[in-house]
Amino acid sequence: MLAGFRSGSKLQNEQTGNDRTTGQQPIFIMNSQSPPNKPSVFRNWISFIGMVVGLGALFAFLLLFVLDALSKFSNPYVSILTYMGVPAFLIGGIALMFFGAWRERRRRAKGVGPASLQIDLNNPRDRRTLIAFISGSTIFLMLTAVGSYHAFNFTESVTFCGETCHKVMKPELTTHDHGPHARVACVECHVGKGVSWFIKSKISGSYQLYSVAFHKYPTPIGTPIKNLRPSRDTCEECHWPQQFVGNLDRTFTYFQSDATNTPYSIRLLLKIGGSDPTRGPVGGIHWHNLPGNNVEYVATDNARQKIPWVRVTDAKGNVTVFKTKNFTNDVAKMEVRKMDCMDCHNRPSHRYLSPEKAVNQAMALKKIDPDLTWIKTNAMYVLTRNYTNDDDAKNGIAAALTSRYPNDPRIQDAITTVQQIYADNFFPEMKANWSSYPDNVGHMIWPGCFRCHDGLHKTEDKKLTIKANDCNSCHTILAQGAGAELDQLAPAGQKFKHPGGDYDGGCIDCHNGGP
Repeated sequence: MLAGFRSGSKLQNEQTGNDRTTGQQPIFIMNSQSPPNKPSVFRNWISFIGMVVGLGALFAFLLLFVLDALSKFSNPYVSILTYMGVPAFLIGGIALMFFGAWRERRRRAKGVGPASLQIDLNNPRDRRTLIAFISGSTIFLMLTAVGSYHAFNFTESVTFCGETCHKVMKPELTTHDHGPHARVACVECHVGKGVSWFIKSKISGSYQLYSVAFHKYPTPIGTPIKNLRPSRDTCEECHWPQQFVGNLDRTFTYFQSDATNTPYSIRLLLKIGGSDPTRGPVGGIHWHNLPGNNVEYVATDNARQKIPWVRVTDAKGNVTVFKTKNFTNDVAKMEVRKMDCMDCHNRPSHRYLSPEKAVNQAMALKKIDPDLTWIKTNAMYVLTRNYTNDDDAKNGIAAALTSRYPNDPRIQDAITTVQQIYADNFFPEMKANWSSYPDNVGHMIWPGCFRCHDGLHKTEDKKLTIKANDCNSCHTILAQGAGAELDQLAPAGQKFKHPGGDYDGGCIDCHNGGP
């Protein structure tokens, strides 16, 4: 190669016909040396920083994409971070690179110099600058990796769903934290798995982000949630029907709304039932959701409280249709919903206690002294007054109860307890409380079971009717009353005795959860 370069000048002279004796000019000259390349306009610190930011964003995108793809449940908020948040940084990094190039081009046009970024490793200052840049870039990329991973986990946390992005979700967060599923993350129930639910969760999450950002959400938030996964994909991950076995012994303590707050308790044997004949008898409350039974219905309102049509298909394939007298609609044009866990357990995590239930519990636990005259009535009254915000409620409750019991030191504990009941179950900014959300478990203050078991749903020939007012179908009253009466158990069950006299109507005829 070196010989070639050395003989190149002679060859050039021969090819160009340059005659040194005559001094004639050559016709064509080949130059063996190329002109020096100009440094790229991207060769500047600003463009280099933009490149590092872009690489970090690209790395974060790939990491979040893999985590989202491999996660058990698809998280719409991770997708928002992956496909909207991270690309913004990537675009920002690219923009910074081109801004640095534009700035460098202008600098060169002024004749300042060929390149603003020149590193001479023999120069101690340049060495320090280069080491600082490489160290900073490495730390940035490491923080990007760690931050992306923690961001992924954070978007699946209850804190994120309830606080960071969803101040509007304060009622749901508070009730979740006091509910039976407080240790279950929101995404376990609210986000679907599989391709179809993956797409639905992305659409739903994006719309929720838009609704919160532009205050397009209703107050209170409407229920039931239309795009929630079927309970067989969520509830039955832990509560599968084959394990619905046996009965539950429960005692419910109430206090009457009289001057002495007379106590009255009911001890029930709840017939939960079972679906596995090898473990126990098949039947009970969960008969509706046993394998082989298929219960479908039509609701004429958004809250699914009015159910005029029911179709039951048993394990042998026999179909029976029940409907109310005035229902003549064409079912083919309506939504027929298959009954599942959520039709009765529609408030599994976000339970808003009614004033009556919350005060009864507090009095049973002695957090509110039952010996305070009319305390149940007064406590429910102050809980149901109109307040503009939490501070207004706190001050109003204290002032009202203090004025009713001015010289009784016991009222201070009652005030603190009632204030806490309000904070846990009432949210005036979102207009959310027990009256906004029907609870279909039972039939105390909402129709619940009696949406169908009201005696009004009959077959076309009127020969069959859905059972109604048969207390022993779902539970057995073992004992009722107060004091020694609760020790007199009746294993075969006893007839319900309404305090103050017999009453043949439903609980909801009088009880609404408030005063």
